[in-house]
Amino acid sequence: MSDYHEPVEELTEEDRNISRALRSLKEEIEAVDWYHQRASATTDDSIREIIIHNRNEEIEHASMMLEWLRRKMPAFDEALRTYLFTEAPITQVEAAAAGGARPAGKTAASGLGIGSLKGQN
Repeated sequence: MSDYHEPVEELTEEDRNISRALRSLKEEIEAVDWYHQRASATTDDSIREIIIHNRNEEIEHASMMLEWLRRKMPAFDEALRTYLFTEAPITQVEAAAAGGARPAGKTAASGLGIGSLKGQN
């Protein structure tokens, strides 16, 4: 049985690679959750250290896949540049992005701080 929702022959190789990446990202995030729960539940400190190490490896893998997706999908790039590494409440970041403004607390690392140049001639 196929994991595709559309006929695979109608998808380009890039589409199939994006699907693979999204599926892999989902699996990595699930693994983070599993390891996190195990680390929280165990009473043995020595095994907790190993489980936390494994969880952090999965976080690294998820981050790598997310970066690949950011490079391949402009919508991911735009959203990640909007929301990551900000200090304001996330809903304020969203409201400011929808209105074209910079929210208070948005860090310099998340953009150049020059604002939108749309509509300026």
